[in-house]
Amino acid sequence: MARWAIAIHGGAGVDPNLPEHRQEEAKRVLVRCLQAGVDLLLAGAPAIDVVEAVVRELETDPFFNSGRGSALTRRGTVEMEASIMDGRGRRCGAVSGVSTVKNPVSLARLVMDKSPHSYLAFDGAEEFAREQGLETVDNSYFITEDNVGMLKLAKEANSILFDYRIPLAGSNTCSALAGADNHNDMTMNGLPIRLYAPETVGCAVVDSNGICAAATSTGGLMNKMTGRIGDSPLIGSGTYACDACAVSCTGEGEAIIRSTLARDVAAVMEYKGLPLQEAVDYCVMERLDEGFAGLIAVSKTGEVAYRFNCNGMFRGCATEDGFMEVGIWE
Repeated sequence: MARWAIAIHGGAGVDPNLPEHRQEEAKRVLVRCLQAGVDLLLAGAPAIDVVEAVVRELETDPFFNSGRGSALTRRGTVEMEASIMDGRGRRCGAVSGVSTVKNPVSLARLVMDKSPHSYLAFDGAEEFAREQGLETVDNSYFITEDNVGMLKLAKEANSILFDYRIPLAGSNTCSALAGADNHNDMTMNGLPIRLYAPETVGCAVVDSNGICAAATSTGGLMNKMTGRIGDSPLIGSGTYACDACAVSCTGEGEAIIRSTLARDVAAVMEYKGLPLQEAVDYCVMERLDEGFAGLIAVSKTGEVAYRFNCNGMFRGCATEDGFMEVGIWE
């Protein structure tokens, strides 16, 4: 029997001044969702069921940018995307432009299991969800007061924001935006990193049979163009699973897409013979060009690895030997 392991994330690129109570809230969500995955693994659930269930939990909690609490388009609507992949036979499913499906990751699972396709988007994805009897809600369910404020601020700044949780207090916000040209700040899209919190969610699991699976879900970028598709639903970029490992990525979607980051980890393990952590380190630190991102990964032997090249990543992991932790910073 193999050793099971699980890793989860809630996004890479964290405001270094994130209030302590917000950090603790994030950790509570991570612990709850991580424990849900551990309980399923202890009960013998297959990896693909575990990643779907854990990401559903993350989508349902409005703290992170997926499902309820998703970032808003420039029109003030939500367009969500998700993907899931089973290392057995590299089966996969993905969706984009979802606006009424309560749990996009479960729609991605149905695309994998119940359709002849790997990827459905917009009206086609919504129609398929209705055909399959998935729970749907009005688009307003996903919209939170915080994100309405974030969108207003993004429009005032004429910027696309990675993804949300910019401080809303007028004086703090104005001073933060005024400091965008300060070269002492680490920046993303020309704005200080302290304005950003790309809180895509994801899960990577290896079960007791040594089978790997991964899933990723997001609302995307605040103030994004309608129809924009990021890395999260793209197999090989935001999500990948095979015989060797499972990977879920988060961060600047365009950079992750260009580097096919998730698949790169598996390729480096396969072609260079690197162990999991070395492969993860190489891909994040050497293959992203100037992009900011992070990822979580598990191997078929029960190893867990993560890496990020930005200011923090919401994350957690647990292994069969009883180890469990959640963290934000290095």
